[in-house]
Amino acid sequence: MTYDPLNPLIVQSDRSILLEVDNPKYPAARDSLAPFAELEKSPEHFHQYRLTDLSLWNAAATGMTADEMVRVLIEFSKFPLPGNIPTDIKDRVSRYGRVRITRDSQPGKLRLVCEDRPLFEELARQKSLKEFFNDPIDESCCRIEEKFRGVVKQALITVGYPAEDVAGYVEGTSLPMALREKARSGQDFRVRDYQSDAVDVYHAGGDVRGGSGVVVLPCGAGKTIVGICAMTKLQKSTLILTTSITSVKQWHREILDKTDLDPSLLGEFTGETKTIAPVTLATYQIVTYRPAKNEDFPHFEIFNKRDWGLIIYDEVHLLPAPVFRVTADIQARRRLGLTATLVREDGREGDVFTLIGPKKYDVPWRVLESKGWIAEADCTEVRCSLPNEMRMEYAVAELRQQFRLASENPVKDDLCEQLLSLHGESRVLIIGQYLDQLRRLSKRFEIPLITGQTTQSERESLYGKFRDGEIRSLILSKVGNFALDLPDANVLIQVSGAFGSRQEEAQRLGRILRPKSGREAAHFYTIVTRDTKELDFAHHRQLFLTEQGYKYEIRDEQEVFAAVEAASS
Repeated sequence: MTYDPLNPLIVQSDRSILLEVDNPKYPAARDSLAPFAELEKSPEHFHQYRLTDLSLWNAAATGMTADEMVRVLIEFSKFPLPGNIPTDIKDRVSRYGRVRITRDSQPGKLRLVCEDRPLFEELARQKSLKEFFNDPIDESCCRIEEKFRGVVKQALITVGYPAEDVAGYVEGTSLPMALREKARSGQDFRVRDYQSDAVDVYHAGGDVRGGSGVVVLPCGAGKTIVGICAMTKLQKSTLILTTSITSVKQWHREILDKTDLDPSLLGEFTGETKTIAPVTLATYQIVTYRPAKNEDFPHFEIFNKRDWGLIIYDEVHLLPAPVFRVTADIQARRRLGLTATLVREDGREGDVFTLIGPKKYDVPWRVLESKGWIAEADCTEVRCSLPNEMRMEYAVAELRQQFRLASENPVKDDLCEQLLSLHGESRVLIIGQYLDQLRRLSKRFEIPLITGQTTQSERESLYGKFRDGEIRSLILSKVGNFALDLPDANVLIQVSGAFGSRQEEAQRLGRILRPKSGREAAHFYTIVTRDTKELDFAHHRQLFLTEQGYKYEIRDEQEVFAAVEAASS
């Protein structure tokens, strides 16, 4: 094998991979690497990836083989691969599915099968697993109680052998429903090819290898439609869990608009109303409510109120930890996770893999952008200085207070004014973390502010005015991270964020990615204070942009002022 020193990859024995950004083959290498490697760092010239166990298992679950992964590394590597890398990849990939969970003839029982007898014996001696191996059938198989299905899967991935679960599902209550060719709103409706492909891969023709997994698509690419198509494919009573009442309302509108489901068959289980129907929409907040920390979760009963044939977890990267507990108990239900990114800030990606299911379908954002399904986006980081009178206060502050001082830097207010002037005819969203800062901006620019304290009716009114063009700008707190249907928004100014949250970066960028008329570009600005902790966290947030293939421009505050002056002259 001849290696080309002009290639962009350097593969290292510790399973880290360096990808040269300023290389003609960079885009192809990035897209080929993304399905099975995790991006860790994205400085200017070399991006660092790592072959993690979970990234390899997710790739294996989509059908990618170890040989295909090794071929990608060979194709783009500058130097011969370290000798351990092909072996490590094949070893890790081979671990997925070495243990299988199948159905047993006895009611309430499943089988744990491992045809590698030494491995079976090794697993039986593991502290976290041995209690489940006390009902042997033979030397490579034992019975487990069905109620332990999720717990066993969690234990297996912890010891490095993620199970392939082919035990199947309960059917659930039938619910006939079909997609409309013309939406109730009067618009023509057609499912996009990648949406139908995602559902087909998830469903797997009804095979036991389908029915549980995660579909990864950009915000604005129609994940809600994927969920609705899965419902019409399965024709079963469905529970949909999502992030907020706003999201519940959006799902409600879309289901009634795009399907022939009778409105009486659709219920909402939220802080406002608690109706359980054949299709029920619930918020994570209400499901995880409990009167006190030492009490049970009273609304967990919703999972058993009906014979659900499908449970949809919207924004699965935000799934609250308590829901994992109940999800471990309902492994016999079909499960579909929807998300823009598999990254979780709490590190529980392994629980998503085992309890919701592995990644089944993923499309790079730039691929959908090139086809016009989401808007093209320019990403710009604007760096500004901390005023001299604040520098001493910053220097002596604790870390968390330093971050807040940098985030609320008043210089950002002036930069917002410049950017609003630069995009005077655009539909602008300003999003931030700190309410004092947002109230200050709202008062200065006379732009409506929506926070967690804004009533649902007032939110819907302001969103409606924005959609209708009655108002052209909105300021949003963290409520703007989730499930906003504001398709005409084309400029987003991020004035502060939640430390280094990549998932928040995904949500916020997604607010402006709905395709625009005339394929108008979207503009994503992040304003950060240089020489502060905020800049350090901004680098981590930008990992998400790099993962999706975006390059971002870094500009100084004076460049923005100069651009506005040039535009007005």
